[in-house]
Amino acid sequence: MNFINHQNCGQIIFTQKLTMKIAQIVCTFPPYRGGTGNTVYNISESLADLGHEVTVFTPNYHYKNEDEFHEGKFKIERLEPIFKYGNAAFIPQLFWKLKNFDIIHLHYPFYGAIKPILLKKLLSGRKMKLILHYHMDSRAQGFKGAVFYFYNILILPFLIMAAQIITCASLDYVKHSDLKKYYQARPDKFRQIFFGVNLEQFVTCHDNQNKQWQNKVILFVGSLDKAHYFKGLENLLKAFAIVIKNSELSSTVLKVVGQGDLLPYYKDCAFNLGLGENVKFYENADNNKLVDFYNYSDCLVLPSINKGEAFGLVLLEAMSCSTPVIASNLPGVRSVFKNGIQGLLVQPGDINDLADKIKIILNNKKLAQNMGLAGRKLVESKYTWDKVAKRLDSIYYENLFNK
Repeated sequence: MNFINHQNCGQIIFTQKLTMKIAQIVCTFPPYRGGTGNTVYNISESLADLGHEVTVFTPNYHYKNEDEFHEGKFKIERLEPIFKYGNAAFIPQLFWKLKNFDIIHLHYPFYGAIKPILLKKLLSGRKMKLILHYHMDSRAQGFKGAVFYFYNILILPFLIMAAQIITCASLDYVKHSDLKKYYQARPDKFRQIFFGVNLEQFVTCHDNQNKQWQNKVILFVGSLDKAHYFKGLENLLKAFAIVIKNSELSSTVLKVVGQGDLLPYYKDCAFNLGLGENVKFYENADNNKLVDFYNYSDCLVLPSINKGEAFGLVLLEAMSCSTPVIASNLPGVRSVFKNGIQGLLVQPGDINDLADKIKIILNNKKLAQNMGLAGRKLVESKYTWDKVAKRLDSIYYENLFNK
């Protein structure tokens, strides 16, 4: 931490400047498209804008065009994993990399980082200021699910004890998550940190382009890999097949923006459901293209099926572009917006309910417009990255000087 001094009436008064060395540790990071990595990117950039020295530690998956996602405001260290499985990578180098940092912020789940961090914490004691951000529960089937289960029983309790503070995007989610018993025991240890959106990037386009389109458009944005199976795209495709049976909505288009190893599977699902030209897949879309997708769609749908979804950054991006949203009524997700005001909630996994809610938005232009405007106002007042950074800045400072 750096210090500055001020002179007042001949006296030198020393004050502490909030300039800290901060380590952000995350399992995935851009150019991989995922909510956790994108969140850490924006947090790091916003903290750097406040004057902090931020370093992101993440596994090196050898993505293409990695340099495009680093603008020089913070450092990125992509560490070579000893071994990896999907998005899980073991990087023991963290043990000696985490020297001389004022704050270490681990973003969970990241199983390949937990052991070296716990060992570092054990040897460093209270000198190491560890903050844990709990993004979501880990859910899977088969062997992978068994690994998650044993980690929750054997490792997670030690991680909870080691962390001085636990941050989360939604206390509603935590109260229904694998952390609920820990929250009940120590609610004072938890801090709610809303996620944000870049209001200068995700803007509302005031033109007539969308009015010239004859077809109504539904939008889905999300990763299409096995790690994000919980996004519920298959259910959306089934609901969409019901929607277009309505003669007035038969020309509606569903645009799917995302990429991943399940993309061929979802294309087959669309074909087998007879959706034909009504479904369009877009594999590559940067943020500038995403703004167009949001603006020229009638609604965004987030049909997640379980607690693998804890918030939904795409909801903020869509609302920032004045687009109404439809999302599953899940802990955390349901707290992002107010049902009936900025969008509509649906029962998770209920295909008929999802189809009905989509038809409500598509058949009521005035309602959709009012929801879109309300969404933009909500984001402006509550969900900005500068607010997130200032909140974290306060928490870090509190933690640093708490002996």
